[in-house]
Amino acid sequence: MTKFIDSPYVTNMREVTRESYLRYWDERNGGNVSYRLLPEEVETYEDVMEVSATYELGFDAPALAGYYYLVTGTGRYFRNVYARPTLDLGLIKISEDGQKYDVVWGFEDGGKPTSEFPSHLMSHIERLKVNPDQRVVFHCHPTNLVALSFTQELSERNLSRLLWKMQAESIVVFPEGIGVIPYMTPGTNEIGEATAAKMSEFQAVLWPHHGVFAAGTSLDETYGLIEVLEKAAMIYSQIGAQGGNIKQEITDQQLQEIAEYFGMTPHEGFLEL
Repeated sequence: MTKFIDSPYVTNMREVTRESYLRYWDERNGGNVSYRLLPEEVETYEDVMEVSATYELGFDAPALAGYYYLVTGTGRYFRNVYARPTLDLGLIKISEDGQKYDVVWGFEDGGKPTSEFPSHLMSHIERLKVNPDQRVVFHCHPTNLVALSFTQELSERNLSRLLWKMQAESIVVFPEGIGVIPYMTPGTNEIGEATAAKMSEFQAVLWPHHGVFAAGTSLDETYGLIEVLEKAAMIYSQIGAQGGNIKQEITDQQLQEIAEYFGMTPHEGFLEL
C-alpha cells in the first residue's frame, strides 16, 4: 500500500514550501499554506483515514463540510517541512456541520494547523464562489512586495497599475489587480473576514507591512502568482536603486493591448485610457 507521505500532494507541498523559504519569503515560522484535496485523491490512501484529534474551527464553515485540506502547522518552520512532513504538515477533514475538523494524517507530535487556518478557510469559501476549481491559499512575506506597502499609496488601483507597469506578464497573470486591506492583527477572525471579502474580487490580497494572501487552482499556479507579484515589486525596487528616474514605461494603452491579446480583462477603472 502506498503511503500518503509518498503522494504527489505531499511531494508538491514539500517542494513549494522549501522554495518559498529559500527565497526568504518565509522567515522563521512565517507563512502558511492550505491545499484542498478531492475525496478520491484522499481515499486512495487507506492509512490517512485514522482520526488522531478533533478540534473546533472557531467559526461556521458549512460550505466546506466534508472537505479535506493539507495544511502547514502552527509555529512550524517552512525550512523543516521537506525533511519532516509528518510533523509539520497535516491532513484535516471538515466536519459535516462545518463546526469542527479531524486530523486524519500528519501532525504526529500533536501539532495543529496554522493559526491563520480560519483566514484560509474563509478565503477558500469566497474563491470557490469565483472558481470552483480553486484549491490553494498561500500566505507568505515577499520582501519587495511588503516594502511597497511602506512607500506607496495603499490603494488597489495605484498598486495594481504600478505592478502591471513593471513587466508585461503582470497584467496577464493578475488582470484583476491586487487587493489591499488595512493593517490588522494577524491570526484573528477579523483579518480573515476582511481578506475573504477581498478574495471575492482579487486572487491576491496584500496585508500591508506583513505579506500577501494568494489563491489558485494548484500549488504551482498560486506560487507562480506570488512570483510574478514579487518580481514586479523587485523591478520597482531596482529602479529605485538606479536612481528612480523612469525615462520610459509600459503605457496604459499598451497594457490594454497586452490584456486583449491574451484574452484578459483588466480591472475596470484601473487603466487610464
